[in-house]
Order: sequence, then structure tokens, then C-alpha cells
Amino acid sequence: MKYSELVDSGATSTQVMDYLSEGEPTPITLRVPRNLKDAAAETARLRGVSFSAFIRSCVINELSEGD
Repeated sequence: MKYSELVDSGATSTQVMDYLSEGEPTPITLRVPRNLKDAAAETARLRGVSFSAFIRSCVINELSEGD
């Protein structure tokens, strides 16, 4: 099932979050301004999580919000 199909089916935000957190890790490269990366890394450190975990959490939260 694709993300769009899941959303179109009326899935709850919890179901969407579960779907997005499943699967094998895939490496990606993001190009962002250094200040943004540094601020995000500092925020992640203050929350006690890795930079990667923080970014994953942000993306999952954004994609699982209802309209």
C-alpha cells in the first residue's frame, strides 16, 4: 500500500505513523543551509535523540497530521 492510498482510505494519524515508521532504513542526502542543520542538531541533542531520529520524527509528524 502506498502512503497516498493509506491517507485516501481515511486512516487515523496513528495508523499513518505506524506505516511511516515501518520498512528498512534507506540512506538519503539532504542539502540544507548549515544554520538549519546546526540548529536541528542542537535541538536533537537537547532532546536526547540523534539527529537522524529527530529528522525522522519531524517528517513522520508532518505526514501524519490531518488536514
